[in-house]
Amino acid sequence: MQKLISLVVPVYNEEKNLHLFYHALQLELEKLPPYLFEIIFVDDGSRDTSWNIIQTLHRTDSRIRGFKLSRNFGHQIALSAGYAQAQGHAIISMDADLQDPPSLIHDFLIHWEQGSLVVYARRVNRKDPFLKKVTARLFYALLKRISPLDIPQSVGDFRLIDRSVLTILVQLKEQTKFLRGLVAWCGFKHTFVDFKRPARVHGESGYTWKKMFRLAFDGVISFSSILVKIPAFIGTALLCATLYLSCFHLISTATSLILGALTLQFFCVWLLAEYISRILDQVKNRPLYIIATTTNTVDSTHAHKTSFERTPHLSDQEHYR
Repeated sequence: MQKLISLVVPVYNEEKNLHLFYHALQLELEKLPPYLFEIIFVDDGSRDTSWNIIQTLHRTDSRIRGFKLSRNFGHQIALSAGYAQAQGHAIISMDADLQDPPSLIHDFLIHWEQGSLVVYARRVNRKDPFLKKVTARLFYALLKRISPLDIPQSVGDFRLIDRSVLTILVQLKEQTKFLRGLVAWCGFKHTFVDFKRPARVHGESGYTWKKMFRLAFDGVISFSSILVKIPAFIGTALLCATLYLSCFHLISTATSLILGALTLQFFCVWLLAEYISRILDQVKNRPLYIIATTTNTVDSTHAHKTSFERTPHLSDQEHYR
């Protein structure tokens, strides 16, 4: 039986690139006769003619399925919407600006057939503005240092995930999506395909500086608790400074009392922030652990919660929020 591969492509104002992308994709898919493909375009509230082009492509190619969101919800939500519609044994997410080369699909599938459940496209070189490259490196270096989770560096959302990984992802109901972190959080065997990322052919990236900052901030908030510990660091520094200055009589008693009160306030804020952080983790409702396989002959990849009976297994077609 031929395996179905789903290609999920978020689109935002890509009217100049869609035809070029589709033709490049079609050439690559023709080289892969062992597989069946579905191409899922998700129009994330485009203001140009992107949706009209998707409709035209759909009429000429039955493999294409198009979904238009009611407004611009953002790249991660559009990608999540596409994941929710995917029916394939493996799912490949990529952008339509030709910076994610369709030629890598062949390499993705080879690694997948060899047992990797996640295959990342890793950028060894990227033709982006200098400032964008530097800030990206700084962000991933920071996230690697402050997060207990090992999130791969120099990767975006160009990747292949197995159906079993998607089944886990659709159970993670976080309102704020940082899919690069969530895929890494799932674990499973993974590998990388290195490539040189080309420049955009036409148009400008939909990721403005504001959106990139928001994505980076979401990543830090979702996968690190370092920010809620800042009051503890400040309080510790104030306490040490107060004790040192008091011992050498460099400050008055009144000043010591004021600094002591400030120290206490910072520690109280830290304790409050820790409680809020734990509430946030509980509200995220991620499964506590994932069983990758069992001794049964049937593949039984599942996510489990503390009271699994109250949280039945979700269907593959259930929507993300």
